[in-house]
Parts: sequence; structure tokens; C-alpha cells
Amino acid sequence: MLWQQDDSWRLRLDTLQLPNGRTLEKGAIEHPGAVVLVPLRPSDNGPEVLMLRQYRHVLDQVILELPAGTREWDEDWLACAQRELREETGHRAEKFTALGQVWPAPGLSDELMQLYLAEELTLAPLPGDEDEMIELAPTPLSELVEMAWNGRLQDAKSIVGILRTAHYLANT
Repeated sequence: MLWQQDDSWRLRLDTLQLPNGRTLEKGAIEHPGAVVLVPLRPSDNGPEVLMLRQYRHVLDQVILELPAGTREWDEDWLACAQRELREETGHRAEKFTALGQVWPAPGLSDELMQLYLAEELTLAPLPGDEDEMIELAPTPLSELVEMAWNGRLQDAKSIVGILRTAHYLANT
């Protein structure tokens, strides 16, 4: 049963039959998926990532995170990645490397996040979403890896993206 919907998700209420014959209702969020970007550029101190400081209403605080965004239901993943990169960082990437996929909350949503390393950046801004308050925060990759391990970086998608990027770069 479809309970509620907006442009980027649907809330569904399912009736489940348990092995013991009982039934229960569980909610599930259907989601078109999202992209997570690791925009990497060279610097004098080694590679740096264009991180964001962004206010998150649910947490009522500004957090450090990778650029990311929801794709349209039938949107191409790479097209979404390029759009979100331009909207959130003001940059375009000439090179994208897929870093795999993750389910951020499989207990309540079917959302799939596709992670990309974005390199060879040039300025090419697009207008951002009006409800987003974003500040660009370039940060050395080595510092972000340390933050992922010591708990100072708490956003799960960002932790996965940073650690996968460090692993990828160390093995190429």
C-alpha cells in the first residue's frame, strides 16, 4: 500500500505474514537512489577533497560531508553525478571512477548510493537547491582518512567514500 510520496521518495506500508501465522505492518521507503562524489584535486600537501559543510535539519547542526544528491527516478547515474557535482561544488569533472555502491539504511529504505571519484576538476557552477546551505571545505585526503578512523567524520557515506578513495589511490 502506497502511503505517501514526494518527487524523491515513496513511503510504503507493507503487511507481512510471519512464519507463525501472525501478521504485522512495516513501513518501507522506496528511493530512486543517490550519488556520492569524492571531488579530488591536487594540492601542495597531497590530494585534497572538496568537502562540504552543510546544515542538516534533522540533526540541527552543520556537518562535514561529501557532495551527494538524489537522482531522478529514471536518471542516468553518471548524469546525476555530474549535475550534483556542479550544483554543490561549482566544478565539473573530466574523469569519474566508480567506487562501488552502498545501501545507507537497508532496514528502512531500498536507497542505493553510487560512489564516484571525480578528478580533473574545472569551474562550471550550476545553481544549487534553494533549501541547501553549503560551504565548500577543501580538506587534505590524509586528514579525512584520519578523521574517518578516529570518529571526527561521522557521516557514513563520506566515511565510505573517503576510505574507498584512499584504498583506490594506494592500489593504482
